[in-house]
Amino acid sequence: MKKIGFVVPWFDDNIPGGAEMEMREVSSHLKNKGADVEILTTCVKDFNADWSINYFSAGESMSANGIKIRRFKARKRNTRVFDEINLKLINKQSVTLEEEDIFLQEMVNSPELYDYIKIHSEEYSVFVYIPYMFGTTYYGVKACPEKAVLIPCFHDESYAYFRRFKEVFTKSAGMVFNARPEAELAEKIYQFSKSNTRTIIMGIGMNTDIKSFPEDFKKKFKIENPFILYAGRKDTGKNVHTLLKYFSEYKKRMKNDIKLVLIGGGNIDIPVDIRNDVYDLGFVDVQDKYNACGASLLMCQPSENESFSLVIMESWLCGRPVLVNQNCAVTKNFVSESNGGLYFSNYFEFEGCVNYIVSHPDTACLMGYNGKNYVNCNFSWDIITEKYFEFFREIAGE
Repeated sequence: MKKIGFVVPWFDDNIPGGAEMEMREVSSHLKNKGADVEILTTCVKDFNADWSINYFSAGESMSANGIKIRRFKARKRNTRVFDEINLKLINKQSVTLEEEDIFLQEMVNSPELYDYIKIHSEEYSVFVYIPYMFGTTYYGVKACPEKAVLIPCFHDESYAYFRRFKEVFTKSAGMVFNARPEAELAEKIYQFSKSNTRTIIMGIGMNTDIKSFPEDFKKKFKIENPFILYAGRKDTGKNVHTLLKYFSEYKKRMKNDIKLVLIGGGNIDIPVDIRNDVYDLGFVDVQDKYNACGASLLMCQPSENESFSLVIMESWLCGRPVLVNQNCAVTKNFVSESNGGLYFSNYFEFEGCVNYIVSHPDTACLMGYNGKNYVNCNFSWDIITEKYFEFFREIAGE
């Protein structure tokens, strides 16, 4: 194959975020299997930075794992008009076609990047764009649609329904989905089956060799009680407030010794009545996270809006079941396909699920085993990397 160019709005070796981590992992594993991989990006620092400021210098550099990075200057943008339209979208208000154009123009953008794609397209087998809603993806795909492959990370949100996205994305060469519900949503909105765009449900690769040492976690953090584990950002977007509300009600009703352990960044108010039952550990190292998974009763993922969810896969690899939100199509689908856990839609279902796992320890272990087998058979990096190679060769006609 010729080069594979990953096109992203920003890049650094340590930027947090699901799409950013997915891109780093996919590009790194492809490189390790012999692919000639490059990262094409802007000079913007990250999502939370000013998208008009070129934090990095334009030009070539190398990532920590030896992948060439090509950075291009970002253009100045009108933040005020962008924010006005974005607020309407956040509030699920309709926008005009003109407002869609303004939104995309005042996004993070680099005309120099798009010119590079046009001029050097013959040097690459494919250009891979992640995620879908940024200017670098929209205008990048337009620059060379016949070699464009998207890892869109679609959610059922206002942005996904842009008419401009449908016009452009249905002309792209390929779509890579992280889960079946994402593919079904995309088909509903874009009708890729009626276009020439090839699609594949890929998933995200996992390091399936992880080990968990539950006793080490209990000793290090002095937690001997049985506990429910949450791992991820502690903010309303992840629905952690609902988990805390349900856990508070659970403790009032059950009056048992079960605790709640929170791992990850962010801040959230813990109700006074359960402060003695909640351990907020903040960031912990990766091995501590794996040890926590193995030591837990279950991993609870309350989010309603996930495109994959690495943490439930990690819980399964550590042998423990998961409890997910029924309103999240992706995580519910994973649980249903794997028989690796349960799901809830209200407090009483949450209570029933927790009590079932507590009172059926053998079944809980079987759920964990089912989940681990599901991850090993579908998401090991060897499997995922080979599927990427096959898909890219098909796109490139090689």
